[in-house]
Amino acid sequence: MCLNIQTMLFDITVAITTYNGAERVGQVLDLLQHQTGVENISWEIIVVDNNSSDRTAEVIQAYQQSWQGSARLRYVFEGKQGLAYARDRAVNEADSPWVGFLDDDNLPASNWVAAAYNFATEHPEAGAIASQIHGLFATEPDQELKQILFYLAITERGEKPLRYEPKQKGVPPGAGIVIRRQAWLESVPKQLLFIGRTAKSFVGAEDAEALLHIHNHGWEIWYNPAMEIQHVIPAWRLQRDYLTKLMRGIGLSRYYLRMLLIPAWKRPLGLVIYLVNDFRKLLIYWLRNRQEISENLVIACEFERLFGSLLSPFYTWKIRLHNYFHKSLTVN
Repeated sequence: MCLNIQTMLFDITVAITTYNGAERVGQVLDLLQHQTGVENISWEIIVVDNNSSDRTAEVIQAYQQSWQGSARLRYVFEGKQGLAYARDRAVNEADSPWVGFLDDDNLPASNWVAAAYNFATEHPEAGAIASQIHGLFATEPDQELKQILFYLAITERGEKPLRYEPKQKGVPPGAGIVIRRQAWLESVPKQLLFIGRTAKSFVGAEDAEALLHIHNHGWEIWYNPAMEIQHVIPAWRLQRDYLTKLMRGIGLSRYYLRMLLIPAWKRPLGLVIYLVNDFRKLLIYWLRNRQEISENLVIACEFERLFGSLLSPFYTWKIRLHNYFHKSLTVN
């Protein structure tokens, strides 16, 4: 698929995805309204309301009426619940060749838009560009938790740009990611397996899934430390109940993401190796740490991740069966 970017109105789109973010999204808009270095950049902001039931729409309407920023500000409602749907809607609504994603708890630095656009224009093979993400904690995390804080979408990989190699370094989180619209439309399926965390599921990975599809189509994925954002992390995200559910969800996505990195003909053997290896890891970890799982939060989190990883092939099949029967019922 080739896009005629000459017909597009803007150089870059910033898409803010939000669910019940009436109390949060305003801070993001305030920071975008006062971006620096954008004098020669034509850009727009799209707020994608992902089926909110609070005053999000009213808040955005009020901002539109008093807006003084250099960007065009738009509001879009996406009724399908899930971050994957919201981001896909943003890509399709965007009127530019680049789409930068911010969640409603991502606070961009004053030069974030300019840093994103400048890096994008300098890297014609880039399909995705990740931000440097710092945690902005409501309460200071315990020292022991710092070794797992990167699971909260914190990305601090130094002050030099680097290219991701997914088989060695994985892929970055979706918060603060800037996507080449052409790469998304060419590579990312309309229906991802993972749709994002909802009230019924703690499994995210929709961002990793999309990025792996982009990578598999030959696009580069980069980390640009000049694109800085702060990720607001409330105290409840450091509690045991949230963290253990988060880690179980991360584990449940592992099998499918791994399989995206190997050819289809290798996947049956990969499944066997996956199950044997993950069972071995879980058993060894449990034998070594079983007496501390109930007391040590970090150990409990790692156990949940390993357990979820072992279950992930079955979880993947469950989702596929659900999607198949849902599609069949919809068609009929």
